[in-house]
Amino acid sequence: MARPDKAAAVAELVDSFQESTGAVLTEYRGLTVKQLQDLRSSLGENAHYAVVKNTLTQIAAKEAGVAGFDDLLTGPTAIAFINGDVVEAAKGLRDFAKANPALVIKGGYLDGRTVDVSEISKIADLESREVLLAKLAGGMLASLSQAAALFQAPLAQTARVAAALQQKAEQDPSILQGGAGEPAAVAEEPVAEESTSTETPADDEAAASTEA
Repeated sequence: MARPDKAAAVAELVDSFQESTGAVLTEYRGLTVKQLQDLRSSLGENAHYAVVKNTLTQIAAKEAGVAGFDDLLTGPTAIAFINGDVVEAAKGLRDFAKANPALVIKGGYLDGRTVDVSEISKIADLESREVLLAKLAGGMLASLSQAAALFQAPLAQTARVAAALQQKAEQDPSILQGGAGEPAAVAEEPVAEESTSTETPADDEAAASTEA
């Protein structure tokens, strides 16, 4: 490879390291071109899979500040640069390796540190971001449904009371006047009869003296 081509290849690898959330190194010896295409398709948008030269990758890793790759860069090497969900990419690589034993996962670099095969396997066993979000959304919906039920319960009770009152009022309109049936007649207190006589006490005395 000419020097300018090497520089361009290293620069591209440096960008891949810096822009990705992680990288998983694999040995692809024995995989057909069709199988490599299937692997790239299975990873989808979560990662892009690139066959690399070990010497150039060592240079690019150092320039990108990625350490601990030297021991993994042996034999034919290809790297899955993870762009999306790390868990989903790890699952894709693991499942493809199970179906195609020629793909060997050697290790990787995640969260600023190197990880071995066992750690990648543990990551693959985790639930993906989509699943976790779905569970979170389901939990939120359940909480909202419970909250809605709590809000609706008093309203339903109020509606039942209102319906009962309406039915009662239709049967007995006086209930709307504050009674529970025909209002009882108000008992009137007896009023003392007023004298219709216009005579005064003085007139009474005069009349008595005349009779005498």
